[in-house]
Amino acid sequence: GGVISFNLGDIHPHDMASILDQHGVAIRGGNHCAMPLMQVLGVHGTCRASFYIYNTFDEVHTLIEAIGAARRLLKR
Repeated sequence: GGVISFNLGDIHPHDMASILDQHGVAIRGGNHCAMPLMQVLGVHGTCRASFYIYNTFDEVHTLIEAIGAARRLLKR
């Protein structure tokens, strides 16, 4: 399994999570119980996608497409 934390420009992680949810993709957005680290990094939080053996390549592709849609929607 794996976990990927990311941000896209200055899109707030909660906004990203909401947009991806509209595309059928569930991620976590926030400080993930690591607020001191987020303060040091100077970010409001991160987006976190988790993968495991049951995820398909189609689901990963859907995540990538949904991130692209969020980027186009918010022009970032």
